[in-house]
Amino acid sequence: MTDTQRMHVLVVDDQTDFAKGLGRLIQGEFDGVDVHVAESGEQALDRLDDTPVSVMITDLQMPGMDGLTLLREALDRSPSLSAVMLTAHGTIETAVDALKAGAYDFLTKPIEPEAVFRVVANGLERSRLLDENRQLRDQLERHKDRLIGESPVMQRLKQSLQAVAQTDYNVLILGESGTGKELAAAMVRELSPRADKPFVTLNCTAIPENLLESELFGHVKGAFSGAEQNRDGLFVKAHTGTILLDEIGDIPLETQAKLLRVLQEGEIRPVGSDVSRRVDVRIIASTNQDLTARIADRTFREDLYHRLNVLTLTMPPLRERQGDIPLLARYFLLKACAELGLPDKDISPTTLAGLAGRPWPGNIRELQNAMRKLAVFGDAPLSRDQSGNACLAPRGQDGKLPPFKEAKGLVLDSFTLDYVREAMTLAKGNVSRAARLSGLSRVAMQNMLSRYGLSADVFK
Repeated sequence: MTDTQRMHVLVVDDQTDFAKGLGRLIQGEFDGVDVHVAESGEQALDRLDDTPVSVMITDLQMPGMDGLTLLREALDRSPSLSAVMLTAHGTIETAVDALKAGAYDFLTKPIEPEAVFRVVANGLERSRLLDENRQLRDQLERHKDRLIGESPVMQRLKQSLQAVAQTDYNVLILGESGTGKELAAAMVRELSPRADKPFVTLNCTAIPENLLESELFGHVKGAFSGAEQNRDGLFVKAHTGTILLDEIGDIPLETQAKLLRVLQEGEIRPVGSDVSRRVDVRIIASTNQDLTARIADRTFREDLYHRLNVLTLTMPPLRERQGDIPLLARYFLLKACAELGLPDKDISPTTLAGLAGRPWPGNIRELQNAMRKLAVFGDAPLSRDQSGNACLAPRGQDGKLPPFKEAKGLVLDSFTLDYVREAMTLAKGNVSRAARLSGLSRVAMQNMLSRYGLSADVFK
């Protein structure tokens, strides 16, 4: 794990031995976490300036800067910080004031290790989600959409995209409808040496066949009925820049032949003119069709295909990158909330599990529409039976089974919840014992409890 991936916890207490002891306790429990100790509020603020702290545990009563003052200063500097207040008996009212001021939780001295572990685990997860949401909001505010996803297939695609962008060759982007082909094209252009030059896009299916040639290459006055003046086409407008021909597989054969001339000669001829004009344009073409099949049935020119297919990017369908669905879902939910002027919303673990198990034939576009509905109507958990177990089929489906992956996700979610409850019951609420019984790490067991909103206290 790199330093940038590690998470940091800060313990603040003027009693040095206590602070160091608590730090050692936390350090021994959590892998991938660095624990720091400060003896005063001033030291704590210096540490916060140097280190991306996720969780801060601070005493309320300290000489000099007290815990409440530190809390306010710390949250001003790091809004995603999960601050935990340490209180002694008799100061609960002060702890409540701290919660109102933005503290995430509080612990009462003398502290119990299990309580510390629970609070730190939840605080780390909370800070991670807040940072993730902040980064997504920053993307929205900058209006710079990106291909979102950290799955292996997306990492490979991003590497390929960056390599392709640095060249000036033509690019063919393949992929099912809704996989983000237009976004990939925009990124190729933005990362290319032509980034500050014109960028023109055309959906080839949106232009009637008899007007497509004029739209691409322009026309002269009188070339056809209604051509009352000379008009430049999109290739002229894109001169020195980039043109995206979306759904290239749908253009008619006659237009394909004239497009091939542009690729071969670097020049266009407006409709009705006998004079050619040179253009310098990089072409990015995209399609959801199987062009090799269209070549076989002679509806797409093989020579044009090879001219376009110098470099290829293939967009993966959503079903091949299911690990990206939670991140994508949260991104689109935040985006929908921003568009509607609503407060940020989050998605329940049960709903996320259901989303990850769906086949998504409409890919990213279908997921985005689902998040728009969720922003409007709220998070509706997937159906459960009267005992609280996940149903194989959501209610109201006339006895029809959902897709296999969706049903599997529901059953797995239900199994995990039942298993965690059974382990905690056998361990009488002791998280470490439950982890040992199940063969899991204590952090994994704590994360499961947090995911399903379970408290260890209810099993004691």
